[in-house]
Amino acid sequence: MSKLVECVPNFSEGRSKEVIDALAAAISQTGGCRLLDVDPGASTNRTVFTFVGTPEAVVEGALSAARVAFRMIDMRKHTGEHPRMGALDVCPFIPVRNVTMAECVTCANHFAKRLAEELRVPVYLYGKAARSERRRSLPAVRAGEYEALPTKLQAPEWAPDFGAPVFVPSWGATVSGARKFLIAYNVNLLTTKELAHRIALNIREGGRGPGQSGRLQKVQALGWFLQEENLAQVSTNLLDYERCPLHMVYEEVRKDAKELTLPVLGSQLVGLIPLKALLDSAEYYIQQENLFVLEEEHKIRLVINRLGLDSLAQFDPRQRIIEYLVQDDLSSSALVTQTVRGFVHSVRARSATPGGGSVAAAMSAMGAALGCMVGQMTYGKRQFEALDGVMRKLIPPFHCAADQLLSMVDADSSAFGSYMAALKLPKRTEEEQQKRSTALQEGLKEAVAVPLALAEKVSTLWSPLLELSQHGNIACKSDLQVAAKALETGVFGAYFNVLTNLREIKDEEFRSRTREKISRLLDEAKSSAQSVLRMCEERS
Repeated sequence: MSKLVECVPNFSEGRSKEVIDALAAAISQTGGCRLLDVDPGASTNRTVFTFVGTPEAVVEGALSAARVAFRMIDMRKHTGEHPRMGALDVCPFIPVRNVTMAECVTCANHFAKRLAEELRVPVYLYGKAARSERRRSLPAVRAGEYEALPTKLQAPEWAPDFGAPVFVPSWGATVSGARKFLIAYNVNLLTTKELAHRIALNIREGGRGPGQSGRLQKVQALGWFLQEENLAQVSTNLLDYERCPLHMVYEEVRKDAKELTLPVLGSQLVGLIPLKALLDSAEYYIQQENLFVLEEEHKIRLVINRLGLDSLAQFDPRQRIIEYLVQDDLSSSALVTQTVRGFVHSVRARSATPGGGSVAAAMSAMGAALGCMVGQMTYGKRQFEALDGVMRKLIPPFHCAADQLLSMVDADSSAFGSYMAALKLPKRTEEEQQKRSTALQEGLKEAVAVPLALAEKVSTLWSPLLELSQHGNIACKSDLQVAAKALETGVFGAYFNVLTNLREIKDEEFRSRTREKISRLLDEAKSSAQSVLRMCEERS
């Protein structure tokens, strides 16, 4: 899959539809850029744009929008609730797929350099792109905001990283950087700006200043009043949502609000969010409330409900979760989107792919799905009520594995495609021959990795499948038997595919290690499948 970088420029204009539309058009009309979200705020007078593309494309997209902002935004007339120092206030680059943080730092530098040269404006670097520790934090760089810039720019320690230290009244200054995914998240309160800010000071990492740190790490926060909604918000930036997840912020604000007898009216996400951030919060509420929720869609609905994410506007997961927006468009040729008939027709065609590896993955996914079905046909039924606890433990591994194995249907074909692509490389010169040989070896190892991963995933299911055959609904005995043979067949398929591709791999240590591993997994599959079949027969 191609490299994908997310760019989230924040422009100091949230009221003029003409300006916002012009900025959006500049981004979306840049080749290789896909505009995902436009989030304007009237009170903040700020619009957050989110778009993705290759590293080169997102730099061009950000520059295109900056040129429009230079013509249409005048900071001398700007007022708003949100801290700001420039027309294009901040422009971070975030790794999304197949991109390192170092590459995003390069994007930030290229963008900053070209912006400063073309528009003759001062540009600072922050986050992972910062050249000194004092500039790593965005609030530190933005301290004093636009109004302080004429004086700030004259101080040697605040000379911009790019551009001359000259105040440009219509523009101000821009901050460019690279960072992890930041979540802009606001909790709604029926109160004043002052009380909301009091809670913000309690929870944010910086607290009330040196020696008075707040309770939550990697969280920036302030309180403001949202005029258009007639309520206050504790507005936060989650700099590392894995260290401080959404639900932690929400629950901490609720705790302080309760002490102050302030009503909490849900919360609001600004821009996009990673799927994992929502699923992590779902797991928190599932554990807290002892719920049993399996489907991803249901988990997302649970979080929307518990956090009140739809309190101010509809929350559409398909439009707000970044993975849903940037996933490759699945064409009609993608195997997992075909009908069963279509998949069978694809297999029988005169083509090397899809082949035995994809069929093995499909069969394994079906076996896992059957295990999940039997668990759910047992769970929640009165006659098996005593087994509910057991089923809640056994069902999730099958549910998870079914999706993971299904993804290997296309992964197997793609991996073999890498090898086929290497075969087509030129081999006229010695250098080309060496490059082709290296690519062939890498392609073969990739082709081995998918079926090996399939067998390893199936290996995790034998223990729960055996336990399920002991306790599961006896009316589903044949489903368990089919599941065992489907999973065993999937491992057989993986075994043969691995051995076939190993023959051409020159790395003897890799060949020996891999052959030993796949042989062990096949032996386990054969004996485990027989154990499940025996257990089913004993229960008849």
